[in-house]
Amino acid sequence: MNSRELIHSIIQRIATGPELSKSISLEEAELAMTAILANEISEVQSAIFLIAMRMKRETMDENIGILVALLKLVDCKQSSVENLVDIGDPYSGYNRSIPISSFLPPLLAELGFPCVIHGLDSVSPKYGLTHRHINRALGLNVDLSVVEAVNRVEDHAIGWSYVDQSQYCKPLHDLVPLRNQVIKRTVLNTLETLIGPIRGVNTHSILGYVHKPYPPIYASLCEKAGFTSSLLIRGVEGGIVPSLRQKGLMISYYGGIEKDRVDIDPKLLGIDSELRSISFPKKFENLKDKDLLAKYVVDLGCSALSGDKGMFYDGLVYSASLILWHLRGSKTLPLAAEIVRSALDSGEALVRLNSGSR
Repeated sequence: MNSRELIHSIIQRIATGPELSKSISLEEAELAMTAILANEISEVQSAIFLIAMRMKRETMDENIGILVALLKLVDCKQSSVENLVDIGDPYSGYNRSIPISSFLPPLLAELGFPCVIHGLDSVSPKYGLTHRHINRALGLNVDLSVVEAVNRVEDHAIGWSYVDQSQYCKPLHDLVPLRNQVIKRTVLNTLETLIGPIRGVNTHSILGYVHKPYPPIYASLCEKAGFTSSLLIRGVEGGIVPSLRQKGLMISYYGGIEKDRVDIDPKLLGIDSELRSISFPKKFENLKDKDLLAKYVVDLGCSALSGDKGMFYDGLVYSASLILWHLRGSKTLPLAAEIVRSALDSGEALVRLNSGSR
């Protein structure tokens, strides 16, 4: 069966309504996604495939099959660092709150855990402010090759890097225009955060989620993608920074197996906020000028990395403490928060941020 016959057969089965649609095998999902990425399938049929899969809800086998197809095309490089943190924030960005997580990589590197963060410019469904926008506003090269990014991660004075999807998985990045026409979230939004461009001796995936069923799904997929561990945090806008106002949840997995399920409370880490996150200022709410908004975020982020107290500082303390605890760099969350505050107050994380622009 050639690619066109295969996709014809698959669409006949997965796009027959909410009650009659049938699932496909892992192998069929892999072959279909491989054909789409190779541009062997028309845009119309590719879009139908993605939409129909979403509407019937993807099975684990289908998720794994599509993940395998993506992993085959990733320009993934090995790094010598012992423990690498991989931040898999939503590629579609943020459209309501400030992405504090953009400034976690240099902070984590200062805490002794080299870090890679990845993304792209803009994609559905949110078309929000992304890590690429913020790193560009920092004056960094947002089009580093994966090899260049590895060199930054392994540089003891830097220890972190941003890598764009266009550099490490171009066939997937080439689907962005099609995804923007589809408009709604697809399986690609779920899986693209799991195919990071760099692996360490041990690599730890940090992911956010909104809906309760996702953590075990993500954890299983992370294990298939070769991650040593994964930390799932119920974060604002599906990101990895939890609400600064309410209690939340994080789940720690090693080898795809749940090790800890922890109710988290910002007040236990000395964070007392009336707001859950930093909202966009009204003048930026329509997101028409992302460059200006990114510069605004850069000012806030650099201030927090220099030790200035406030919600941005608290967001860094909170999220970095959860990650530090997961990586067993601290026995308790309050102790982790003390360690993170000390690193922020030293200003050394800001030095690492500025070193990355050289």
